[in-house]
Amino acid sequence: MKNTTFLNNELISELLSITEDPCISIYVPTHRNYSDKKQDVGQFKSLIRQAEKALSEKYPETEVQAYLQPFEDLSRDHEFWNNTADALAVFHAPGYFKLVHLHEPVEPLALVASGFHTKPLRHYLQTLERYHVLGLTLKDFKLYEGNRHSLREIDLAPAIPRTLVDALGDELTEKHTTIAPFAGVGNQTTGMHYGLDDKQAEIDKDSERFFRIVAKSVEEHYSKPTGWPLILAALPEHQNMFRKVNKNNCLHPKAISINPGAISVDKLSTMAWEILEPEYEEKITAEVERFRQAKADSKGSDIPKVIASAAFAGKIDTLLAEENRLIAVRTSNLVSGQTDIKNLNHPGVDDLIDELGELVVLKRGKVLILPKEKMPTDTGLAAIFRY
Repeated sequence: MKNTTFLNNELISELLSITEDPCISIYVPTHRNYSDKKQDVGQFKSLIRQAEKALSEKYPETEVQAYLQPFEDLSRDHEFWNNTADALAVFHAPGYFKLVHLHEPVEPLALVASGFHTKPLRHYLQTLERYHVLGLTLKDFKLYEGNRHSLREIDLAPAIPRTLVDALGDELTEKHTTIAPFAGVGNQTTGMHYGLDDKQAEIDKDSERFFRIVAKSVEEHYSKPTGWPLILAALPEHQNMFRKVNKNNCLHPKAISINPGAISVDKLSTMAWEILEPEYEEKITAEVERFRQAKADSKGSDIPKVIASAAFAGKIDTLLAEENRLIAVRTSNLVSGQTDIKNLNHPGVDDLIDELGELVVLKRGKVLILPKEKMPTDTGLAAIFRY
């Protein structure tokens, strides 16, 4: 479907720029197995009904049906539902409709508000737990994206060559020639074999050029836009050559020393996370400790109203937010003391955590979305102030 797009930070900025009421956000977990796909459509329809109930609080029936029509059309698109990943996010506002396939499950959710609900997307993109794996051999390469739960192969951009032959084309050394004619006495010729050193030099020359193209392509198309760590999976001798030509600062100093084609994606995922998990835990611990110290120094808070006021003032350096937690009140209402409406089914109410996260990002702060068990507070929020 033409409106399906790849998730990146630019898309989130685009979504945040849409503010014309009503903004409808629907998140639905989906399945790759054909036998489970019927339940995906059923759950999506149930979420449409939730959005309908919320819209009915503010808009007449004719407008409600018009707003929901793109969702209804999508629910009947059988070809679309046969090609889903692990989750789907759908966003609709007047003059705007966008579909995003996600490669990790989400909690089912339907929200109607004055802006789109983007917290699950920001969680999906945050660098604390996301990474790339580059599976590299002398002949080809594959790129994967992963998190602490899973790893999946990326469908590379069309402009990126996948193989040695694609990358070098006419510049490929002619079949790594191993035999050359040698003129003998008179009309007779003899064959003289190039030494193994000559053959290896030609192979190394091609391999180095191929690796340089791979390194540049991955850096430009994937590492720069995301900032995610890049873990190399290759044989040790290939790692050395790749690092020699690489200029990508996201390349991790540790690597997976194995032929990437010899193991399953699940095994590759396990080996990659074994490298990154200690760093992930260390980063979270450091941010939690930084919050506790800031709170002790009166430069941090876990009180939602205090955090909301600080967010409006651009005072927040870092916001820790609990994943899958919803607080049904708008940020502006909380600051003004109007906290009587606490129903997310009302189109005038948004998720406080999502709104605060968007506001902090707009004010050039940092937002980290953490599992409940990693949060240092029980309010769902923890803010570190700039001053």
